[in-house]
Amino acid sequence: MIMTLHPTVVTVTDRIRQRSAPTRSAYLTRLERARANGPVRKNLSCANLAHTFAASDANDKAVLREARWPNLAIVSSYNDMLSAHQPLERFPALIKQAAREAGAVAQFAGGVPAMCDGVTQGQPGMELSLFSRDVIAMATAVALSHNVFDAVLCLGVCDKIVPGLLIGALHFGHLPAIFVPGGPMPSGLPNAEKAKIRQLYAQGQVGRDALLEAESKAYHAPGTCTFYGTANSNQMLMEVMGLHLPGAAFVNPNTPLRDALTQAAARRAARITALGDEYLPVGRVVDERAMVNAIIGLLATGGSTNHTLHLVAIAHAAGIAINWDDFSDLSTVVPLLARIYPNGQADVNHFHAAGGMGFLIGELLDAGLLHGDVLTVAGEGLAHYREEPALENGALVWRPAPKQSGDESVLRPVTRPFSPEGGLKLLSGNLGRAVIKTSALKPEHRVVEAPALVFNNQEEFMAAFDRGELQRDFVAVLRYQGPRANGMPELHKLTPPLGVSQDAGFQVALVTDGRMSGASGKVPAAIHVTPECLAGGPLAKVRNGDVVRLDGERGVLEVRVAESEWAERQPEPVDLSDYRHGLGRELFAVFRANAAGAEQGAMSFAGSEVYTQGDA
Repeated sequence: MIMTLHPTVVTVTDRIRQRSAPTRSAYLTRLERARANGPVRKNLSCANLAHTFAASDANDKAVLREARWPNLAIVSSYNDMLSAHQPLERFPALIKQAAREAGAVAQFAGGVPAMCDGVTQGQPGMELSLFSRDVIAMATAVALSHNVFDAVLCLGVCDKIVPGLLIGALHFGHLPAIFVPGGPMPSGLPNAEKAKIRQLYAQGQVGRDALLEAESKAYHAPGTCTFYGTANSNQMLMEVMGLHLPGAAFVNPNTPLRDALTQAAARRAARITALGDEYLPVGRVVDERAMVNAIIGLLATGGSTNHTLHLVAIAHAAGIAINWDDFSDLSTVVPLLARIYPNGQADVNHFHAAGGMGFLIGELLDAGLLHGDVLTVAGEGLAHYREEPALENGALVWRPAPKQSGDESVLRPVTRPFSPEGGLKLLSGNLGRAVIKTSALKPEHRVVEAPALVFNNQEEFMAAFDRGELQRDFVAVLRYQGPRANGMPELHKLTPPLGVSQDAGFQVALVTDGRMSGASGKVPAAIHVTPECLAGGPLAKVRNGDVVRLDGERGVLEVRVAESEWAERQPEPVDLSDYRHGLGRELFAVFRANAAGAEQGAMSFAGSEVYTQGDA
């Protein structure tokens, strides 16, 4: 039985709507103007039009000349080095054939870059990672700039790719957009064993050969990594925002069902263009309610902390202003329903088998915790996403998702959650504002008060670990890791040594203006501290030995220094020149110089429109 919407969900949604009124109104006005102008291919000069179909086969060329059928843009993050993107190689041919059968044409409009944080972890290339989102958004805009398309199919999965594709698509908000995922690889080495080998390697108890063997067994096939990091959080979000076909997120690559869903996405895109009677532009699908649903989905699953950046940037692209207060307030009423590694031992394949997105969305709808009256690419109403796809005699059908979890160690109903509150929490105090992922933390690790050990880069931290200096209670303060300093890299390299100290019985925490992402695990980490150090953030004033308190229960992040001393203390000078050169970092100077703060989405192209932090 569907319940009325929870009052906190109503309050936060109304607050966002009021806060966003001027910018959302302006956005929708631009959307309607673009729709009225429409794809201009009918009005193109003959030379312009000839360029659009010069390479097409005879049938597509004839259709494109007449401009009667919808023309679908394919924008893809395909490359064959990275497992998550390699399956996308086959998708354009599937899409083009399905489009023709549906009375449409599909053209490969452009590719976007796709880098892997798993490859660049702890390396200088990681400093390009966050800003690759903005590059992807711009590349999407370039692909669609020819203005000859009626809808767009966005092919992407991983960390920055899906947010970048969506930000780009929202700047063409008059076009329908369907996101087409590749799916996760089959399950490999159990996550607990992988984590154990990593810690043993950090302690010098196993060699590199053993570590590489374990990693190769974990990451072993085409498809997305199976832990619940940013990539798989992306897929959850696309479902709960109504931008996937229902149940598309976690179907494995290179299977008949995956291919059927890819072809169905093309057929559906052909039906929802402005040339038909089911017009569903992406700028209308992504509204204030959809953004609240996205935050709720993130909280209910203990998803990636990266989305406290990405969702802000996505919302901004649609003229909507959200901030961390919205996440925090919703977290008090949204229960944690999933335990997927690193929040548990199961992976996304186990989550999918236990009931997956259909069960999760159904539970949240029935509890009044999701807006059900939204637009989706499947039609009006999020109830479409209570269903899951299947093949019957080779035909794609949708069936009701299970009403009971198949494994309550992985996925639970609202009546028996893992926690009554969501998996993310806002921290604030005299060190600024930060977020912490609490879903993987044991209760005894949620509050840490210990002396600070201050580091200005990861190498300093690792050297201290190698010298045996971290066998004690401490709060590691890793500074100058924000977007303006060095592109805000993820700091997973620190996870195994931090875990070693914690397992030895010490009180351990990390405080940083950098990122830890969806793989944030058992060590408490106050991340995305804002303002960042390079922008005058107070974290730059912390000294070795200062007592730092991280309280994940009460939402407190503070240094225990007398107010008078704290007010007079100045940051120590830090040499950041090593962040400026090598592996293309020179090319990203303009991104660093123009980056907004973490709570404003760390956007590099928002200019004066960036919203202030906190509630407004």
